[in-house]
Amino acid sequence: MKVMKYVAPTMNEAMKKVRNDLGEDAVILNSKVIDSGGFIGFFKKRMVEVIAAIDPGIEKEKEEMKRLRSEPDPSKSVSLIKGRPQEKQLITENSVQQELKELKKMIASFTTSSQFERYDSSIREILLHLQLQGISDSLLLQAGDHLEEKTKSARESEKAEADTLLVEAKRFLKDVVSEVHISGMSYKKKYINVVGPTGVGKTTTLAKMAAEAVIEKKMKIGFITTDTYRIAAIEQLKTYAGLLNVPVEVVYKLDDYKEAIQKFRDFDHVFIDTAGRNFREKKFVEDLRKVIDFERDMETFLVLSLTSKEEDMKEIIKQFSSIDINGFIFTKLDETSSYGSMVNIIKETKTGIAYITTGQDVPEDITEANAEEISELLLKGFSHERSGV
Repeated sequence: MKVMKYVAPTMNEAMKKVRNDLGEDAVILNSKVIDSGGFIGFFKKRMVEVIAAIDPGIEKEKEEMKRLRSEPDPSKSVSLIKGRPQEKQLITENSVQQELKELKKMIASFTTSSQFERYDSSIREILLHLQLQGISDSLLLQAGDHLEEKTKSARESEKAEADTLLVEAKRFLKDVVSEVHISGMSYKKKYINVVGPTGVGKTTTLAKMAAEAVIEKKMKIGFITTDTYRIAAIEQLKTYAGLLNVPVEVVYKLDDYKEAIQKFRDFDHVFIDTAGRNFREKKFVEDLRKVIDFERDMETFLVLSLTSKEEDMKEIIKQFSSIDINGFIFTKLDETSSYGSMVNIIKETKTGIAYITTGQDVPEDITEANAEEISELLLKGFSHERSGV
């Protein structure tokens, strides 16, 4: 890792030097105010010292991306998907074949599992669909019992049973989701905060939420960012702020945060962007508390990516358990076809969903969570051969 030290009269000038030398992917390791120059202890100048670095892995990744673009191998590459707005990650034929094998194993284990044998074939079919969506076994058993009870009175015809089955499956899922509060921002708190690990799209999501407040609600808002770890993150938020014509304050410590909220004292709402770090490091959450006053009139949302493993999501939630989370925001709906983790998580944590995002466009690709739509999403593509549904 290449590490450099920069000294400048202001933080903005120091950042310019970092950007010029190391580029937009540079990370800030440390920053502090120092005294420089002077004569026998007099006439010293207050300067800003910044320690920055560039991870060689990023450069290697960029070179690999260039190579893939210049030397495409259609026999191996199915599509290119990368976690930035217009890029996608590489999927090979081998990985697709492996996924198909795993899917067949899952289907086989489901159809032979004794815990589902008590249900008739029509119920097992819809439970199979929900299992492939990632719904937990405990919820599947509850769903099976619910469907069995509700279809007893509709068995005079296969068509009636199939119709009832689908209606009741949707009703069951909707009821599960509706056990917790499902909605977007309440607008009852002045400060709107998003937290979460790196790579889930916090900054873009925050911009979408802010756009709703500005464009639809005609509110006066401001941005605060504590994501001083990456220069690119600050620039991204400034770009969105420019488009919305709202001010941005960059804060490095709690005193900066207090000054920023004082500047925004007459604003309707303040949207706060936080840095994404390794969610396995509890120190990251503790560092957030050193910069942000979570007790002050704040609504906080935890952003999770639907492309993540459910166990990873649960570990992230555990790491943020010391912070009062008002709701989840699930991102990257468009990058997966499995949505069951949403239901499992809200059932287990008793915490609702505020928003679901479906892409990178601001402000379009965000929808306020809705129990009816989530239940339909989980049953999307389900086809019952006997009913033609």
